[in-house]
Amino acid sequence: MKKTFLYAFLVGALAACQPPAAEVTVWSSLPDTDQLLIEGKAGFVKESALKEIATIFPDQERQVMDGVGAALTHASAYVFHNNLSDERRDSLFRVLFTPEGIGINYTRLCVGASDFSHDLFSYSETEDFTLANFSIAKDYEDVIPMLKEIIAINPGIRIMASPWSPPAWMKTNGSMIGGKLRPDCYDVYADYLIKYIQAYAAEGITIHSMTVQNEPEYSTAAYPCMDMTAEEQKVFIRDHLGPKMATAGVTTKIVLFDHNCDNPDYPIHILNDSIARQYAAGSGFHLYKGEINALCKVKEAHPDKDLYFTEQSGGGWAPDFDQNVRWYAGHLFAGAMNCWSRNVLLWNLALDEDHGPKNFGCQDCYGVVTVRSDGTIGHNGEYYAIGHYGKAVQPGAIRLESKADGLSAVAFKNPDGTIVYLAVYYGTSDRPMKITDGERSFEYTFRPGEVATFLF
Repeated sequence: MKKTFLYAFLVGALAACQPPAAEVTVWSSLPDTDQLLIEGKAGFVKESALKEIATIFPDQERQVMDGVGAALTHASAYVFHNNLSDERRDSLFRVLFTPEGIGINYTRLCVGASDFSHDLFSYSETEDFTLANFSIAKDYEDVIPMLKEIIAINPGIRIMASPWSPPAWMKTNGSMIGGKLRPDCYDVYADYLIKYIQAYAAEGITIHSMTVQNEPEYSTAAYPCMDMTAEEQKVFIRDHLGPKMATAGVTTKIVLFDHNCDNPDYPIHILNDSIARQYAAGSGFHLYKGEINALCKVKEAHPDKDLYFTEQSGGGWAPDFDQNVRWYAGHLFAGAMNCWSRNVLLWNLALDEDHGPKNFGCQDCYGVVTVRSDGTIGHNGEYYAIGHYGKAVQPGAIRLESKADGLSAVAFKNPDGTIVYLAVYYGTSDRPMKITDGERSFEYTFRPGEVATFLF
């Protein structure tokens, strides 16, 4: 053990002392072409006469980054498990979950049924306040086997879990669809969520963070959902889930809200409570409504708490492939991260050619990849946007302040000292620019609609 630690320390120290890269690695994606995530090089210059400048500030460090990725829903796990041979799946997982591919380093699990599962189910189907009947047997069908294969390829992957609904018997309407959590079930529901974390731990799987309720302000869906006000979520965390997790020694981070950017006051209300805030690591957001700068509002109100971006799906309502790559990379990734988010999670990792399997939810959502029933694979805009981050940004990177006119961009410093600059150019004519970190500079000509990642 001591030798292993010493070796790891020396490797880390040597990496930190490596000289700066002699050139810049560039990954570029251009609209209306097959040039997607094409790798190239750029060279440093001593002087530049260009007036358009993008500046990175290495001394202005912000939040530590956890990574990007998408959800291993029950539907995603099913198509991975059933539509691909073992060899084909291993190849795809190495593309998805390593930097040699697109570098996914974060995923999200559904606690029980969601809108992307085959049917309605929970882990305690009949009323039992002792939860003696608790079982994650359903997850052994696809989710756990697929997750173990992913972890074998990327042991450092982070995992978030989110419930769409408590078991039906814990709710006011006796159904997993709609309703509220029964007041007399706050305690047992906290036990239920803890049992889920512990059941996964028994399989060697660490749940790093958990949101309390997916989309708590949307309780009229035809799939598992529940209404939970900010006051109710505050009470649940403050008086039940938080203390019980502490007593049980469960270190999974509690993430508030997990809903749209149109209501940043929801998590702020909970964090304003001096006791509840002690149990909350931060707040999670989606962007189906509102503006991404809502995350900045929560950070300003509670600067000691983290931000997470927990879900966004593309679909048939936005079929422009190139626009999707730009929107995810430039608007969502850069926007959320510049507003302090530690991660960005998209929705389904994979769906089949019929946008499923689905459970009375979105009828035309896209996965990061399409895994067809014949075993062929399609790569959606989400895939390339993730790659523009995951190929270059290492786990544990620190977001840096940066500024540039005409670009939507975000910068990072990797643990090995390298700098990453992810930029989207929306202009309609070529734009030569100087990109500098104050000590080193290089020139690059952005082409219309280009997404580019620079590593140096």
